[in-house]
Amino acid sequence: MNMSGMTTAITPTPKVAAMNETKVSARDVQVYYGDKHAIRDVNIEIRSRTVTAFIGPSGCGKSTFLRCINRMNDTIASCRVEGNISIDSENIYDPKVDPVQLRAKVGMVFQKPNPFPKSIFENVAYGPRIHGLAAKKSDLDDIVASALQKAGLWNEVKDRLDSPGTGLSGGQQQRLCIARAVAVSPEVILMDEPCSALDPIATAKVEELIHELRENFTIVIVTHSMQQAARVSQRTAMFHLGNLVEENDTDKMFTNPDDQRTQDYIMGRFG
Repeated sequence: MNMSGMTTAITPTPKVAAMNETKVSARDVQVYYGDKHAIRDVNIEIRSRTVTAFIGPSGCGKSTFLRCINRMNDTIASCRVEGNISIDSENIYDPKVDPVQLRAKVGMVFQKPNPFPKSIFENVAYGPRIHGLAAKKSDLDDIVASALQKAGLWNEVKDRLDSPGTGLSGGQQQRLCIARAVAVSPEVILMDEPCSALDPIATAKVEELIHELRENFTIVIVTHSMQQAARVSQRTAMFHLGNLVEENDTDKMFTNPDDQRTQDYIMGRFG
């Protein structure tokens, strides 16, 4: 806490992290749901401006660990996280860190598109407004337009910004949710199976968007699709029964993994 007794956010990093620098570091992370030990001894370095894919069978812990990176597990009463997770070398579980401010720095895109029951404009403007990022209406207009452009949605919605976000197609809704995450200028974007509810055409658009966003953001994606992990990521981490089995360059993971469990999963022998 600071002198006034108020919680403070993680201090922003003045420099832009170079690609391949460590952005997120996890050390000896354990996650418990009550007495259940869901995540065991996870150690991983997630590189800046790189797409890292978490793969593994259902229930292996990949989504649970993903939610540790923006403290979404704080909302689950029975959940307890131990160990250290740091962003730019600052411990995000330090008591002085405000989880609300952390989640502005670490955006989240969920499995099912979840636009607010508001206009397209208000969906994107909501975050910048509550975080005080726009001094006047014209600033907010610029932020919304920029976020929609980054999400590849501007040309499709620029003439109907007052229309409900829920009226968009499934793929457009997911890109709207990505625009909403991008609008507060996060440094990390977490994506929990962002294409599982989308058709192949919408999936291809989101994957193309992930490639573009990697130029400015560190992205971590959970996916059940081996093909998607191979297409969009540069690094891949394999989870199994709450353990991080291995993590390496995606090309190596899919051609010559170090662990037999990774080989068996990729070959479809379980999962």
